[in-house]
Amino acid sequence: MNNIAAKLRARRAEMRARRALNRAIDNAATATVRQELIAIAQTRPRRGQDSRVI
Repeated sequence: MNNIAAKLRARRAEMRARRALNRAIDNAATATVRQELIAIAQTRPRRGQDSRVI
């Protein structure tokens, strides 16, 4: 049961971070800042993806 709760907390935290990043991209002051935020979002590993190269 503890593992399930931890997974739910991690998923909620990930969703909060994703929403915050999307909000920051939408409210970016300049196109340059927007592009930098998009680049950061693209370099972050997504849920379920392994960062290792096989």
